[in-house]
Amino acid sequence: MTPVIAATSLSKSFETKTGTVGAVREVSFRVAPGEVVGLLGPNGAGKTTTMRMLSTLERPTRGSAVVAGHDLLRDAHGVRRSIGLVAQSGGTRPIATPRDELLLQARIHRLAEPARRAQAMIDTFDLADLADRPTMTLSGGQRRRLDVAIGLIHTPAVLFLDEPTAALDPPSRAEMWQHIRNLRRRAAATVVLSTHHLDEADALCDRVLILDHGRLVAEDSPARLKRQLGDDVLTVALTGDAGRARDAVGGLPGVRGVHGDGNELRIGCQNADELVSRVVLALHDNRVEVRGLRVAHPSLDDVFLALTGHATHQEV
Repeated sequence: MTPVIAATSLSKSFETKTGTVGAVREVSFRVAPGEVVGLLGPNGAGKTTTMRMLSTLERPTRGSAVVAGHDLLRDAHGVRRSIGLVAQSGGTRPIATPRDELLLQARIHRLAEPARRAQAMIDTFDLADLADRPTMTLSGGQRRRLDVAIGLIHTPAVLFLDEPTAALDPPSRAEMWQHIRNLRRRAAATVVLSTHHLDEADALCDRVLILDHGRLVAEDSPARLKRQLGDDVLTVALTGDAGRARDAVGGLPGVRGVHGDGNELRIGCQNADELVSRVVLALHDNRVEVRGLRVAHPSLDDVFLALTGHATHQEV
């Protein structure tokens, strides 16, 4: 399958008063049609610069890329026709209405029946009650929905979302997540989003590219990255001594290690969710009463910390 994005050794340096700063360093990756791919990392990791290069807003210092069949350096106009970009800051006019903004973009892209297309986006993004109000009266979440609608009005091959939920409150953030999922279901859209929210990447992305200090340090699905990190931990609260419980579960398939301390048993295993029923049955057969169970999976926070030595919310 031909990738929608093929980036090879993309690099970007900036000159500062103190010398040359490498914002992005030799980053290479592919994005398949219909994938949702996340650029994950703290502020300063190179996420936005990578996205700006792929959307022709920054010219790479070195390297190359093909986006939707167009060479980034030789056919920037073709790239721009084929993508949608939702920047962190948005770009709507305060006194214009959502309908005005959508109609303007439809005409810029020379779409047939611009009014019909604008209405379709209003319906898709639940903007009907807001369509004829000035955008300055909209909430942050409502404006963000409008930004995404504008980015999608011409049905681009790739939609770039730069920090799509930045500064949104939790309900607006959850709503935006659902709209991104709907893009996938309705249009099989290819989406590249940047985020420093690990839960966002875990919830939305088929694959994540973990960036740190401008370098690509890991690339895989969230599930595989977490599996590579290590075991799940199943913690069992007991009535009675943990010694007998340890003997009861130590030989079960999938158990990698058992540690008991007082009335608590900690079981290291490959898949805690599948193991729960077998553990409960084994303890019951050995007359050990279970008071409670808790499952802990490795998180993307754990993955990022293991790979980089710091958390995504830390400035670098």
